[in-house]
Amino acid sequence: MTKTPLTEPTPLGDQMLIAGIAPITAHDRLMLRAAAPILPKRNPDAAQKPCDFGLFDLDDRDQCDLIDFLRATEPGAPTPDPLQED
Repeated sequence: MTKTPLTEPTPLGDQMLIAGIAPITAHDRLMLRAAAPILPKRNPDAAQKPCDFGLFDLDDRDQCDLIDFLRATEPGAPTPDPLQED
């Protein structure tokens, strides 16, 4: 008694499946794409620039708190001491 091999339809015609091997589904392909790192479309070999400026700059300790800045701009407010730490 011989078994007929399983097949799956593809754009090029029916494809035989190996016993014990499941076909790759659209879900499998999407999961692989989602787990892959994000690459730029124009230059996939470009290195990512570090985000070390502005709000995300952890090395710049001269930033003041927004609330302190707003209080300092109020009329009659004392000038905050930049050397004083909270």
